Amino acid sequence: MHIAFTPMRRDDRLSLSRRGDILTVNGEVFDFSAIPEGASLPRAAVACDWLASDVERRGGALYLTLILPHGAEAGAAALFPEPVTAADGPVALPGATPEASA
Repeated sequence: MHIAFTPMRRDDRLSLSRRGDILTVNGEVFDFSAIPEGASLPRAAVACDWLASDVERRGGALYLTLILPHGAEAGAAALFPEPVTAADGPVALPGATPEASA
């Protein structure tokens, strides 16, 4: 699963976990396993305020963009986040300290 981020100044937190085609966002489960190769699920069809793009399957992998909240004193990693290729388990967020992403 390839996750890109769009940074946004927000005081709330984001927590992500992946298991196969299932992405858990702040405890809410989103199952994208029904998206076939070459198809996309429109952002408007997913009831997730953190999702900032359509969800696409290309080359067998899912691609999506999420909002990345950051504080007023955020560093470059949070302000200019690099995309991540998420393996199963908790997803480390760009610019997050280990205790903040737990």
